[in-house]
Amino acid sequence: MPVPVVLVKHPACFAHDTGPEHPEAPTRLSAILEAVHGDPDLGRDVLVEVDAQPVEASDLLQVHTARHVSFVRELADRARREGRIEWLDPDTAVSGSSFLAAVASAGCAATAAELVARGHARTAFALTRPPGHHAARERGAGFCLFNNVVVAARRLQSTGLARRVLVVDWDVHHGDGTQSLVWEDPSTYYLSLHLSPHYPGTGRPWERGAGAGVGLIRNVPLSPGTTRSEYRRRFSEALAAALREFEPELVLASAGFDCLAGDPLGGLLVEPEDLHAMMREIVERTRPSAEGRVVAVLEGGYVPARIALGARDVLRALAGLPAASEHVAHGWHPPA
Repeated sequence: MPVPVVLVKHPACFAHDTGPEHPEAPTRLSAILEAVHGDPDLGRDVLVEVDAQPVEASDLLQVHTARHVSFVRELADRARREGRIEWLDPDTAVSGSSFLAAVASAGCAATAAELVARGHARTAFALTRPPGHHAARERGAGFCLFNNVVVAARRLQSTGLARRVLVVDWDVHHGDGTQSLVWEDPSTYYLSLHLSPHYPGTGRPWERGAGAGVGLIRNVPLSPGTTRSEYRRRFSEALAAALREFEPELVLASAGFDCLAGDPLGGLLVEPEDLHAMMREIVERTRPSAEGRVVAVLEGGYVPARIALGARDVLRALAGLPAASEHVAHGWHPPA
Protein backbone atom coordinates (compact mmCIF):
# COMPACT_ATOMS: atom_id res chain seq x y z
CA MET A 1 0.00 0.00 0.00
CA PRO A 2 1.60 3.32 -1.02
CA VAL A 3 2.12 6.00 1.64
CA PRO A 4 1.70 9.74 0.99
CA VAL A 5 4.79 11.71 0.01
CA VAL A 6 5.10 15.50 0.10
CA LEU A 7 6.60 17.26 -2.94
CA VAL A 8 7.76 20.73 -1.89
CA LYS A 9 8.29 23.41 -4.54
CA HIS A 10 8.27 27.17 -5.02
CA PRO A 11 7.64 29.22 -8.19
CA ALA A 12 10.68 31.45 -7.52
CA CYS A 13 12.97 28.48 -8.22
CA PHE A 14 11.93 28.60 -11.88
CA ALA A 15 12.94 32.29 -12.13
CA HIS A 16 16.67 31.73 -11.46
CA ASP A 17 18.10 32.71 -14.86
CA THR A 18 21.42 31.10 -15.76
CA GLY A 19 21.47 32.03 -19.43
CA PRO A 20 20.51 30.16 -22.62
CA GLU A 21 23.42 27.69 -22.73
CA HIS A 22 23.77 26.87 -19.04
CA PRO A 23 23.07 23.22 -18.09
CA GLU A 24 21.40 24.19 -14.79
CA ALA A 25 18.17 25.39 -16.39
CA PRO A 26 14.50 25.69 -15.32
CA THR A 27 13.59 22.83 -17.67
CA ARG A 28 15.08 20.50 -15.05
CA LEU A 29 12.17 21.29 -12.73
CA SER A 30 9.45 21.30 -15.38
CA ALA A 31 10.62 17.91 -16.67
CA ILE A 32 10.37 16.41 -13.20
CA LEU A 33 6.88 17.80 -12.65
CA GLU A 34 5.72 16.56 -16.06
CA ALA A 35 6.97 13.04 -15.35
CA VAL A 36 5.47 12.97 -11.88
CA HIS A 37 2.11 14.29 -13.03
CA GLY A 38 2.08 11.72 -15.83
CA ASP A 39 2.52 8.78 -13.46
CA PRO A 40 -0.93 7.38 -12.58
CA ASP A 41 0.42 5.77 -9.40
CA LEU A 42 1.47 9.17 -8.03
CA GLY A 43 -2.02 10.58 -7.76
CA ARG A 44 -3.35 13.04 -5.20
CA ASP A 45 -3.80 10.34 -2.58
CA VAL A 46 -0.08 9.49 -2.82
CA LEU A 47 1.69 12.71 -3.81
CA VAL A 48 0.81 15.91 -1.95
CA GLU A 49 2.27 19.10 -3.44
CA VAL A 50 3.11 21.93 -1.05
CA ASP A 51 4.54 25.39 -1.66
CA ALA A 52 7.62 26.11 0.43
CA GLN A 53 8.07 28.92 2.92
CA PRO A 54 11.30 30.76 1.95
CA VAL A 55 13.91 30.74 4.68
CA GLU A 56 14.69 33.76 6.84
CA ALA A 57 18.06 35.47 7.13
CA SER A 58 18.47 33.79 10.51
CA ASP A 59 18.32 30.36 8.82
CA LEU A 60 21.01 31.30 6.31
CA LEU A 61 23.23 32.79 9.03
CA GLN A 62 23.29 29.48 10.89
CA VAL A 63 25.21 28.13 7.88
CA HIS A 64 26.76 31.05 5.95
CA THR A 65 28.53 34.25 6.91
CA ALA A 66 26.68 37.55 6.77
CA ARG A 67 29.24 38.67 4.20
CA HIS A 68 28.37 35.80 1.82
CA VAL A 69 24.62 36.29 2.18
CA SER A 70 25.02 40.03 1.53
CA PHE A 71 27.28 39.41 -1.46
CA VAL A 72 24.74 37.13 -3.15
CA ARG A 73 21.97 39.64 -2.49
CA GLU A 74 24.06 42.55 -3.82
CA LEU A 75 25.08 40.59 -6.92
CA ALA A 76 21.42 39.81 -7.66
CA ASP A 77 20.49 43.47 -7.14
CA ARG A 78 23.23 44.54 -9.56
CA ALA A 79 22.10 41.97 -12.13
CA ARG A 80 18.54 43.28 -11.88
CA ARG A 81 19.59 46.94 -12.20
CA GLU A 82 21.85 46.31 -15.17
CA GLY A 83 19.61 43.76 -16.88
CA ARG A 84 22.27 41.10 -17.22
CA ILE A 85 23.60 37.95 -15.55
CA GLU A 86 26.45 38.35 -13.06
CA TRP A 87 28.82 35.52 -12.13
CA LEU A 88 29.78 34.30 -8.68
CA ASP A 89 32.48 32.21 -10.34
CA PRO A 90 32.93 31.06 -13.99
CA ASP A 91 30.18 28.43 -13.54
CA THR A 92 27.76 30.04 -11.10
CA ALA A 93 25.26 32.52 -12.52
CA VAL A 94 23.37 35.16 -10.55
CA SER A 95 20.43 36.92 -12.20
CA GLY A 96 18.11 39.56 -10.83
CA SER A 97 15.82 36.82 -9.48
CA SER A 98 18.54 34.55 -8.11
CA PHE A 99 18.61 35.73 -4.50
CA LEU A 100 14.87 35.17 -4.11
CA ALA A 101 15.21 31.82 -5.89
CA ALA A 102 18.04 30.73 -3.60
CA VAL A 103 16.10 31.72 -0.48
CA ALA A 104 13.09 29.81 -1.83
CA SER A 105 15.27 26.82 -2.75
CA ALA A 106 16.66 26.59 0.77
CA GLY A 107 13.07 27.02 1.92
CA CYS A 108 12.00 23.98 -0.11
CA ALA A 109 14.56 21.85 1.74
CA ALA A 110 13.76 23.32 5.16
CA THR A 111 9.99 23.09 4.67
CA ALA A 112 10.23 19.47 3.51
CA ALA A 113 12.46 18.51 6.43
CA GLU A 114 10.24 20.25 8.96
CA LEU A 115 7.05 18.63 7.63
CA VAL A 116 8.66 15.22 7.98
CA ALA A 117 10.24 15.93 11.38
CA ARG A 118 6.91 17.19 12.77
CA GLY A 119 5.12 14.06 11.57
CA HIS A 120 2.98 15.76 8.92
CA ALA A 121 4.56 13.45 6.33
CA ARG A 122 6.70 10.34 6.50
CA THR A 123 8.86 11.26 3.49
CA ALA A 124 9.31 14.25 1.19
CA PHE A 125 11.07 15.48 -1.94
CA ALA A 126 12.30 19.09 -2.14
CA LEU A 127 12.36 20.49 -5.68
CA THR A 128 15.30 22.81 -5.01
CA ARG A 129 16.85 25.13 -7.58
CA PRO A 130 19.56 26.45 -7.49
CA PRO A 131 21.21 23.36 -6.01
CA GLY A 132 23.33 23.61 -2.89
CA HIS A 133 25.96 21.05 -2.00
CA HIS A 134 28.98 23.01 -3.32
CA ALA A 135 28.11 26.11 -1.26
CA ALA A 136 30.38 26.57 1.77
CA ARG A 137 30.26 28.97 4.70
CA GLU A 138 31.82 31.92 2.89
CA ARG A 139 31.28 31.13 -0.79
CA GLY A 140 29.02 29.70 -3.44
CA ALA A 141 30.35 27.56 -6.30
CA GLY A 142 29.45 24.87 -8.81
CA PHE A 143 25.98 26.33 -9.64
CA CYS A 144 25.20 26.60 -5.88
CA LEU A 145 24.48 29.79 -3.89
CA PHE A 146 23.36 28.53 -0.45
CA ASN A 147 23.70 25.02 0.97
CA ASN A 148 20.10 23.81 1.02
CA VAL A 149 20.72 20.53 2.82
CA VAL A 150 22.75 22.03 5.66
CA VAL A 151 20.27 24.92 6.06
CA ALA A 152 17.53 22.28 6.47
CA ALA A 153 19.60 20.26 8.94
CA ARG A 154 20.38 23.31 11.05
CA ARG A 155 16.69 24.33 11.08
CA LEU A 156 15.79 20.93 12.53
CA GLN A 157 18.61 20.91 15.04
CA SER A 158 18.10 24.49 16.25
CA THR A 159 14.38 23.89 16.85
CA GLY A 160 14.87 20.52 18.55
CA LEU A 161 13.07 18.58 15.84
CA ALA A 162 16.04 16.29 15.14
CA ARG A 163 19.38 16.15 16.89
CA ARG A 164 21.21 13.68 14.64
CA VAL A 165 20.95 14.03 10.86
CA LEU A 166 22.46 11.77 8.21
CA VAL A 167 23.18 13.33 4.80
CA VAL A 168 23.54 10.82 1.95
CA ASP A 169 24.89 12.46 -1.22
CA TRP A 170 24.81 10.51 -4.49
CA ASP A 171 25.40 13.46 -6.84
CA VAL A 172 28.19 12.64 -9.30
CA HIS A 173 30.22 15.51 -7.85
CA HIS A 174 31.54 15.50 -4.31
CA GLY A 175 29.65 17.91 -2.04
CA ASP A 176 32.68 19.84 -0.88
CA GLY A 177 30.52 22.59 0.60
CA THR A 178 28.47 20.19 2.70
CA GLN A 179 31.59 18.39 3.89
CA SER A 180 33.26 21.63 4.95
CA LEU A 181 30.18 22.79 6.85
CA VAL A 182 29.89 19.58 8.93
CA TRP A 183 33.64 18.88 9.23
CA GLU A 184 33.72 19.26 13.02
CA ASP A 185 30.04 18.62 13.71
CA PRO A 186 29.15 15.58 15.87
CA SER A 187 25.42 15.95 15.09
CA THR A 188 25.60 15.46 11.32
CA TYR A 189 27.05 12.51 9.37
CA TYR A 190 27.99 13.02 5.72
CA LEU A 191 28.17 10.07 3.30
CA SER A 192 29.10 10.77 -0.34
CA LEU A 193 29.50 8.55 -3.39
CA HIS A 194 31.00 10.49 -6.30
CA LEU A 195 33.08 10.27 -9.46
CA SER A 196 36.84 10.70 -9.00
CA PRO A 197 38.87 12.29 -10.43
CA HIS A 198 36.25 14.95 -11.08
CA TYR A 199 35.14 18.42 -10.02
CA PRO A 200 35.71 19.75 -7.34
CA GLY A 201 38.67 17.46 -6.60
CA THR A 202 37.75 16.72 -2.97
CA GLY A 203 36.16 13.68 -1.33
CA ARG A 204 39.05 11.33 -0.72
CA PRO A 205 38.53 8.36 1.61
CA TRP A 206 40.86 9.76 4.28
CA GLU A 207 38.79 12.94 4.60
CA ARG A 208 36.89 11.85 7.75
CA GLY A 209 36.26 15.10 9.65
CA ALA A 210 38.01 16.61 12.66
CA GLY A 211 37.51 17.50 16.30
CA ALA A 212 34.12 16.41 17.64
CA GLY A 213 33.14 15.37 14.10
CA VAL A 214 36.05 13.07 13.38
CA GLY A 215 34.89 9.81 11.79
CA LEU A 216 31.50 11.24 10.77
CA ILE A 217 32.40 11.81 7.12
CA ARG A 218 32.62 8.88 4.73
CA ASN A 219 33.70 9.41 1.12
CA VAL A 220 33.42 6.76 -1.58
CA PRO A 221 35.23 7.92 -4.76
CA LEU A 222 34.30 5.91 -7.86
CA SER A 223 36.18 5.52 -11.13
CA PRO A 224 34.70 6.64 -14.46
CA GLY A 225 32.50 3.93 -15.95
CA THR A 226 31.84 2.18 -12.62
CA THR A 227 29.20 -0.44 -13.37
CA ARG A 228 25.74 -0.39 -11.88
CA SER A 229 26.32 -3.52 -9.84
CA GLU A 230 29.59 -2.19 -8.45
CA TYR A 231 28.00 1.16 -7.64
CA ARG A 232 25.15 -0.53 -5.78
CA ARG A 233 27.57 -2.78 -3.89
CA ARG A 234 29.73 0.15 -2.82
CA PHE A 235 26.65 2.12 -1.80
CA SER A 236 25.28 -0.70 0.37
CA GLU A 237 28.62 -1.25 2.06
CA ALA A 238 29.10 2.45 2.74
CA LEU A 239 25.59 2.93 4.11
CA ALA A 240 26.02 -0.07 6.40
CA ALA A 241 29.36 1.29 7.64
CA ALA A 242 27.85 4.73 8.26
CA LEU A 243 24.98 3.26 10.27
CA ARG A 244 27.42 1.34 12.45
CA GLU A 245 28.96 4.70 13.37
CA PHE A 246 25.85 6.89 13.59
CA GLU A 247 22.15 6.51 14.44
CA PRO A 248 20.24 9.25 12.61
CA GLU A 249 16.87 10.60 13.65
CA LEU A 250 16.24 11.89 10.12
CA VAL A 251 17.91 11.43 6.72
CA LEU A 252 18.50 14.09 4.07
CA ALA A 253 19.46 12.74 0.64
CA SER A 254 21.38 15.09 -1.64
CA ALA A 255 19.74 13.65 -4.73
CA GLY A 256 21.89 14.51 -7.72
CA PHE A 257 20.75 12.87 -10.95
CA ASP A 258 23.99 13.57 -12.82
CA CYS A 259 25.13 10.14 -11.60
CA LEU A 260 22.79 8.67 -14.22
CA ALA A 261 24.30 7.24 -17.39
CA GLY A 262 24.48 9.75 -20.23
CA ASP A 263 24.76 12.92 -18.17
CA PRO A 264 27.12 15.38 -19.90
CA LEU A 265 28.69 16.39 -16.57
CA GLY A 266 28.91 12.83 -15.27
CA GLY A 267 30.65 9.59 -16.11
CA LEU A 268 28.86 6.86 -14.16
CA LEU A 269 26.40 4.23 -15.41
CA VAL A 270 23.60 4.41 -12.83
CA GLU A 271 19.99 3.95 -14.00
CA PRO A 272 16.76 5.28 -12.43
CA GLU A 273 15.85 1.88 -10.99
CA ASP A 274 19.20 1.85 -9.13
CA LEU A 275 18.27 5.11 -7.41
CA HIS A 276 14.88 3.59 -6.56
CA ALA A 277 16.61 0.63 -4.90
CA MET A 278 19.08 2.90 -3.09
CA MET A 279 16.31 5.09 -1.70
CA ARG A 280 14.37 2.05 -0.51
CA GLU A 281 17.54 0.81 1.16
CA ILE A 282 17.99 4.16 2.92
CA VAL A 283 14.41 4.12 4.18
CA GLU A 284 14.56 0.53 5.42
CA ARG A 285 18.05 0.53 6.94
CA THR A 286 17.50 3.77 8.86
CA ARG A 287 14.06 2.77 10.12
CA PRO A 288 15.26 1.62 13.58
CA SER A 289 16.43 5.13 14.51
CA ALA A 290 14.83 7.45 11.94
CA GLU A 291 11.48 5.58 11.67
CA GLY A 292 11.40 6.10 7.90
CA ARG A 293 11.84 9.89 8.08
CA VAL A 294 13.68 10.59 4.80
CA VAL A 295 13.79 13.75 2.68
CA ALA A 296 15.28 13.91 -0.83
CA VAL A 297 16.71 17.29 -1.86
CA LEU A 298 17.41 17.93 -5.55
CA GLU A 299 21.03 18.62 -6.49
CA GLY A 300 22.44 18.11 -10.02
CA GLY A 301 21.35 16.31 -13.18
CA TYR A 302 21.49 17.96 -16.59
CA VAL A 303 19.52 15.85 -19.07
CA PRO A 304 15.88 16.82 -18.38
CA ALA A 305 14.44 13.53 -19.66
CA ARG A 306 16.82 11.51 -17.49
CA ILE A 307 16.47 13.61 -14.36
CA ALA A 308 12.70 13.27 -14.75
CA LEU A 309 12.89 9.47 -14.77
CA GLY A 310 15.29 9.44 -11.82
CA ALA A 311 13.19 11.77 -9.70
CA ARG A 312 10.03 9.83 -10.51
CA ASP A 313 11.64 6.59 -9.33
CA VAL A 314 12.94 8.24 -6.15
CA LEU A 315 9.44 9.51 -5.41
CA ARG A 316 8.03 6.05 -6.10
CA ALA A 317 10.56 4.60 -3.66
CA LEU A 318 9.61 7.15 -1.00
CA ALA A 319 5.96 6.18 -1.51
CA GLY A 320 6.72 2.46 -1.23
CA LEU A 321 5.87 1.83 -4.89
CA PRO A 322 7.97 -0.38 -7.20
CA ALA A 323 10.30 1.19 -9.74
CA ALA A 324 8.57 2.41 -12.89
CA SER A 325 10.64 -0.03 -14.96
CA GLU A 326 8.88 -2.90 -13.19
CA HIS A 327 5.58 -1.56 -14.53
CA VAL A 328 7.02 -1.27 -18.03
CA ALA A 329 8.02 -4.92 -17.83
CA HIS A 330 4.39 -5.80 -17.11
CA GLY A 331 2.90 -3.72 -19.88
CA TRP A 332 2.55 -0.27 -18.26
CA HIS A 333 4.24 2.62 -20.03
CA PRO A 334 4.50 6.26 -19.03
CA PRO A 335 2.52 8.71 -21.17
CA ALA A 336 4.31 9.98 -24.28
